[in-house]
Amino acid sequence: MQHPHAPCLQDDLKTLNRIQTDRRQALRWLGLGSTLALPLIGCGGGGDDGGTSTTTTATGTTTTTATTTTASSGTCSVIPSETAGPYPGDGSNSNGSGIANALTLSGIVRSDIRSSIVSSSTTAPGVPLTVTLKLVNTGASCASLAGYAIYLWHCTRDGAYSMYSSGITAENYLRGVQVTDSNGEVTFTTIFPGCYSGRWPHIHFEVYASVAAATTTPASDQVRTSQLALPKTACDAVYATTGYSASVSNLAAISLATDNVFSDDSAALQTPTVTGNVSSGYAATLTVGI
Repeated sequence: MQHPHAPCLQDDLKTLNRIQTDRRQALRWLGLGSTLALPLIGCGGGGDDGGTSTTTTATGTTTTTATTTTASSGTCSVIPSETAGPYPGDGSNSNGSGIANALTLSGIVRSDIRSSIVSSSTTAPGVPLTVTLKLVNTGASCASLAGYAIYLWHCTRDGAYSMYSSGITAENYLRGVQVTDSNGEVTFTTIFPGCYSGRWPHIHFEVYASVAAATTTPASDQVRTSQLALPKTACDAVYATTGYSASVSNLAAISLATDNVFSDDSAALQTPTVTGNVSSGYAATLTVGI
């Protein structure tokens, strides 16, 4: 005699078999073969190690796109904010004869900053150096930032600053503004700065949202103010050449650890890659995250 619950049991078995078949088919559609679906729970997380991300479109097409990671390399970290120092020439202070503002000078938007403009054409001597900064958005996968203005300035090979130091207050060389291109880059042609007493060799720069912001309201619209720390190997080579003799002893008396700006261990994000030699010149490059 047939068990009274046999029809129900048979129906249950049929239903279970259909569910298992449908489940296996669904897994094949997902490209998982016979593996369990439980690992799918973790697919939405973005780990610290980067890699790739997968996106499925409404039509069922699956595409793979690369993602950018900055946790280990630091190449897309926000660059530390630093003082502009006593010689910014951005309209925020005086040089003794009045407000010192190079940003309102005709011709200040330029790539070659070795010579003075407007009232003088004197060229600052020194070993040639090009500085390329790439501006990126740390909050948007390190996307390049185009259309920003970067004002860059530094001291002479003697450690003096145009517009401020004795004998060169009428000069405005080694100062200039460039607008970032579609790759977020600007390049300045200048000379390798000297090392003066009490400071590690460095280059100042300010970032503005636009060239209009830089040249019309310079004292209050900076997006970021920071400095570059020049690597010692390049400094040693340059300072062994003519005109940099004072820098040798000044550099010997200072270190990144004792510098009042870079001693907070921020120099790793502010030290550019420098290539070249004293005969043909040097090139410094750095990614600047804001």
